[in-house]
Amino acid sequence: MGKTLAEKILSAKSGTDARAGDIVISEVDVSLVQDGTGPLAVRQLQAIGLEKAAHPERALFFLDHGAPSPRREFSNDHILLRQFAAKIGAQLIDIGEGVCHQITPESYANPGDVIIGADSHTVTSGGMAAFATGMGSTDVAIGMALGRTWFRVPETLRIVVSGPLARGVYAKDVILYLIGLIGADGASYKALEFGGTAIDAMSMSGRFTIANMSVEAGAKVGLMSTDEKTRSYLVERGRPDKFRLLQPDADAVYERVIEIDGSKLEPMVAKPHTVDNTATVREMAGTPIQQVFIGSCTNGRLEDLAVAAGILKGKRRHKRTRLIVAPASPEIYLKAMEAGYLSDLVKAGAAVVNPGCACCVGVHQGALGDGEACLSTSNRNFHGRMGNPEGFIYLGSPATAAATALAGEIADPREVL
Repeated sequence: MGKTLAEKILSAKSGTDARAGDIVISEVDVSLVQDGTGPLAVRQLQAIGLEKAAHPERALFFLDHGAPSPRREFSNDHILLRQFAAKIGAQLIDIGEGVCHQITPESYANPGDVIIGADSHTVTSGGMAAFATGMGSTDVAIGMALGRTWFRVPETLRIVVSGPLARGVYAKDVILYLIGLIGADGASYKALEFGGTAIDAMSMSGRFTIANMSVEAGAKVGLMSTDEKTRSYLVERGRPDKFRLLQPDADAVYERVIEIDGSKLEPMVAKPHTVDNTATVREMAGTPIQQVFIGSCTNGRLEDLAVAAGILKGKRRHKRTRLIVAPASPEIYLKAMEAGYLSDLVKAGAAVVNPGCACCVGVHQGALGDGEACLSTSNRNFHGRMGNPEGFIYLGSPATAAATALAGEIADPREVL
């Protein structure tokens, strides 16, 4: 009987014949915390006298959620994380140096790795077939210190997306459609394994977007096979030796197979206040929007900024709608600058902020006012997510976001592409 991607990776990392439902002890290749969850992890290790990292060169401390710090409490937590990282020899990614879920695949993640992070969107690296998953701060702290952790091997849902995707439809629309289809708990502690011609044709940026939001359906991981695009990405990143061909077996056993005809998909949005509360952009067109955010670990990559800049170039945002843009890493920021994307966005009226999470979690750089609505390219629209329980968050692709910024209301990107 064949194996799924999740079973293959956990078998290799645990040295066992891992099958869905088994409990395994797995090696940990990369561990990470950020400035919202890291202080708890550090204090737990200090409390039990386990102040170390099994692999300090792959133990990552990110200052990205409140960066630069918006208040003294964050500043003091930043001091704690800087000092602890220095003490154990871990890697500190300081303010302005990028979002954890972008920097991890850029510089640390590899196919077949097991990656644990004290942040639910650690799943992003599954776009290159890493078993990457979010865990509680204490679990990540122990995994970081000991270099191993335990898992229950998840059952797998196979998601087959055929193509090609229609014009104006992107990876974000695919994952929003899926979440709306199966629900926010439709894949609880399951592996979502993506394949099909639309996924094969998708860039690594698009694959990371889909993997990133797998957790919004409750998934433990979101996984995709490796291929020549994965190899090219690793070559570009200076890690050609880390490429491995990882694919599920033809006779792998799945809990469920879901087939999606990508050619029939339309631009999608998630309505307040849950990610599975989805509708087509066409159905929501005309909804007034006071703020548009393009960025985050979901859609702050170069490809995303290129799409937005292509729509906004030579135009101006609507006078009642502000536009905030946050590249996900310094490399993306610089490349977007060199390509002229940032210039086009600024001329269109965007406020471009430093690489980081920006207003995604509502800590700073764009909290909503009472009754205001935001169209965000981020991954969550929970009640109060952007700093105000009286605000309303819609999720959409960078193309939908750019079209909305122009119109001042939710707008179909197909009309301006």
